Amino acid sequence: MIGLLFSEPTLFLVIILAIIFALSFHEFAHAWAGHMQGDTTAERAGRLTLNPLSHIDWVGLLLLVTVGFGWGKPVPFNPHNLRNKKWGPVIVALAGPTSNLLLALVFTGIFHLLNAYAGLPATNALIVFVVFSVIINIALMLFNLMPIPPLDGSRLLNIIFEAPKYAQFRWRMETQGVWVLLFVIMLDAIFNIGIFAGLFSFVTNFSCGVLLGGAACI
Repeated sequence: MIGLLFSEPTLFLVIILAIIFALSFHEFAHAWAGHMQGDTTAERAGRLTLNPLSHIDWVGLLLLVTVGFGWGKPVPFNPHNLRNKKWGPVIVALAGPTSNLLLALVFTGIFHLLNAYAGLPATNALIVFVVFSVIINIALMLFNLMPIPPLDGSRLLNIIFEAPKYAQFRWRMETQGVWVLLFVIMLDAIFNIGIFAGLFSFVTNFSCGVLLGGAACI
């Protein structure tokens, strides 16, 4: 993506803005879900906000731009403060991907409204922002639903493997899961397996073909 900075700087800026907005809304949703369940940890950390400066990890954003993989600041929460001790952490975790699905649907509606009434060309910056917002939010949702710590989908593992006999397995996944994720990403990149490229291709085709009616594939 870094090549766009020099070849098409406007497109690069639009994509970065779409990514920042999606990440910020995703992290805010985590904070809001914890807050609604009685945990004020995220609020006290200044994370109960849509301000991107509170959620963007600049190293993660730089890596996203340069190598195609990055992250935002994880939102802290205290599971002991949640009203529902069993499902509370899962609700907090899934709030992020759910918010991305909602954003994708909202931007889909905005695209169809603009397409029907504004008559803007496909190269218009607003149209490009809306289209990429749909694609990025769907991609972010699916990626975070992978059951590998520290991704949001991994919280379901604690429910599936909640029996005491799985305590060591849960501990290993929580402490070493990030290395498993990095290993998968590096393996995919080194051997050109195409796991994440295939995922993004699927998301792009689905977003453009199903949600946007095939009119916005770019």
